[in-house]
Order: sequence, then structure tokens, then C-alpha cells
Amino acid sequence: MQTMKRLQAFKYELMPDGEQERDMRRFAGARRFVYNKTLALQKENYAAGGKFIGYVAMANLLPEWKKEFPWLKESPSHTLQQSLKDAERAYKNFFEKRADFPRFKRKGTGDGFRFPDAKQFDIDQGNNRIKFPKLDWMRYRNSRDILGAAKNITVSKSGEKWFASIQTEREVEQPVSTATSAIGIDMGIVRFATLSDGSFIAPLGSFKKHETRLRRYQRKMSRKVKFSKNWQKAKGKVRKIHTRIANARKDFLHKATTTISKNHAMVAIEDLQVRNMSKSSRGTTEAPGKNVAAKSGLNKAILDQGWFEFRRQLEYKLNWNGGIIIPVPAHYTSQTCPSCGHVAKENRQTQALFACVDCGHEENADVVGAMNVLARGHRVAACGEDGSGLARKRQTKPASVKQEPAEVTRREVTHV
Repeated sequence: MQTMKRLQAFKYELMPDGEQERDMRRFAGARRFVYNKTLALQKENYAAGGKFIGYVAMANLLPEWKKEFPWLKESPSHTLQQSLKDAERAYKNFFEKRADFPRFKRKGTGDGFRFPDAKQFDIDQGNNRIKFPKLDWMRYRNSRDILGAAKNITVSKSGEKWFASIQTEREVEQPVSTATSAIGIDMGIVRFATLSDGSFIAPLGSFKKHETRLRRYQRKMSRKVKFSKNWQKAKGKVRKIHTRIANARKDFLHKATTTISKNHAMVAIEDLQVRNMSKSSRGTTEAPGKNVAAKSGLNKAILDQGWFEFRRQLEYKLNWNGGIIIPVPAHYTSQTCPSCGHVAKENRQTQALFACVDCGHEENADVVGAMNVLARGHRVAACGEDGSGLARKRQTKPASVKQEPAEVTRREVTHV
């Protein structure tokens, strides 16, 4: 029997008392201070032509910072050291072109800290409590059992509540998918996800539903004296709306990805570069952008869908269920005829209608896109082709394309 290691996080709401909550805010502030100071030092060093300062060299500066700022001693050392590691990882991601240049952290955004070693905390599930360094025992809402050995804990603030995310590791049997079908998915705005079998998932539009109310509360906050008590109250209401939007989107994505991962053994999905697709078109003063308002609305709609998170969840859930996900290029999927293989811009008559100018095949444009995504996924699984749309300009009938890869898919799935 083959086994595999599974890393999984279990998130719980914490119930601190007043003193513990004040201490957690201090810990988060200290962690933010160390991160920003590290980032400022790295930028200054880089501007002077110096080499990147690694974690060890930065950790040697931490005792000096504690002498200069004695209040840093009130925070656990592990959380401050972890902040240095976070800054180092952010820089490496930038140099390796996986992320933008690191930004300074602001108060109230991403507040939290992390205990990276299981020796630094204790979990008492029977009594629903966790013991943190310098915080003592703290109760939490034990909504489900923790499976596996705890490896680390990340404490974070969302809205007005604090949460503990416990990452665990455990041995599980190598999963074998009980499903045998393959599906292609076309992502969109009008339809959140269209499947190659003709079904689709309607978008939630969490932000759009709350946009008017959010704008009203943001307007009220802007009319208050900054940092006054009334301003803090107004900001709290704005934060609650943002939390509600995020929670609704998260629930929607989890339900959608769980359903798809359980019902299909192979999922082909467009390899979309969401960051590039949602970039601003405002431009500069010298070279202003075009159709800025329309592009801004499109960017807002794209980010409201949560495409990146959808793919991330789908990937690990398919892995847990014994399935596979195959990202394929999205080029020309909505312009390629699934019947005759003809590629032309004119095939896409309208946003919703596909009508091939060569053979006359008609279908919903999103369904056509999903069918082409699935066909490319079959080719990638069978022989590693990239399946680009231009490669399909040869006149190939769909019978061999649809039937032959389906057999390949079944063979692939049984060996997952």
C-alpha cells in the first residue's frame, strides 16, 4: 500500500481576553516593524550597490534593534525571526520573477505573526485551548478535530477577529480517483466557469453585491477626522463589509472546487495570467492609456471572480482525490471550431455566440472554449503538446480528437 505525506491547515477562531488581544496587536506591530526595517535596509543597501543581505546577517542585527527599541523584547523572538525569513523570501520571489518588488506593510493590513516550530506552542484539544509563548493558554472555537502532527501556527487578524491556522502533516494512503470522466473549464465574467459538457457555474459577484453599500460607508469614513473615534467606528464598518465579501467568495470557491474535484478525474483549465490580465491601463502623463474606465471595470470583475484561488483550490483538491489538473494555453480557444478545427476571429460572432465561418457549426462561445481546453488537455496528457490554437489550423475532424484522447485519459487516471 503506497502512502504519501499530506500537509493540511486547520483554521480556528481564537477567543482571547482583553490583555491577550492587546499583546497580540503588539506582537503583530513588532513583526511589521521588523519586516519594514529589513526592507528599508535592503533597499538602501541595493541602492548603494551592495549585495543582498541574507537571513543570517539580518538575524545578527536583531539583538541590536532590541537594544535600540526595547519594546521589541516584549514579543517572542521566534515571530521576529520569522519576519526576517518572510522578508528574505519576498526578495527572492522578486529576483526570481515570481512576484512584484516587496512593499512595506501597513497597520491594519495582514496583521499577524507565526510560530514556526511545534516546540513553541501546545494544543489541548480536549479543553479547546492553545498555549502560546508570552500569551499563556487561549481558548478557541474547536469546530473540527486536528488531523496529523502540528508543525506550525500562524495567528492572523481578519476584520475584528483573530484566527489560528495550524499546519499539520500526516501519512495518508495514495488516493485513487473514483471518478473516470475528464472535463475542460473555460473561465469568464458572465459565466464564472463553463464546463465542456455544457453546464456552467454562475458567478457569485460578491464584491458587486456589496459595492454600493461599501461605497456609502467609505464616503462616510472619508468625512471623519482621521484617527478619531468616529473615524475608527466608520473604518470598522468598512472592514466588516470587506470581511463579508471575502467570506462569501471563499465559501463559493470551496463549494465549486469540491464538487468538480469529486466528480472528475482530469480537469483541463486555461493557464491564465491573472496578474497581467488585471493590470491597470491608466498609463502615464506622457503616454496615457485608452479606454481606462472600461478596463478598470473589467479588472474589478476579474479580481472579484477569484480565478487564481479557484485554480489553487482545484489543484490541491484533485491531488487529494487522486485526480490531475492540466493547465493549457488559453490562446484562440474561443476562435477554434471544435468540429472542423478552423481558427478565425470571425468565428466568434458575439460575446455568447460561436458560428464557424468554414463549416457553419454553432454553439455557445464559452462551451466551445471549454471543449477546446479539454482537447488541449488530452493532447498534453497524451504526448506533452502545448496544444496552442494556431497548431490546430490544419483541417482535422473531431472524431479522432475526441475518442482517442478519452482512452488515454482513462489509462492515465488509473495510474494516478
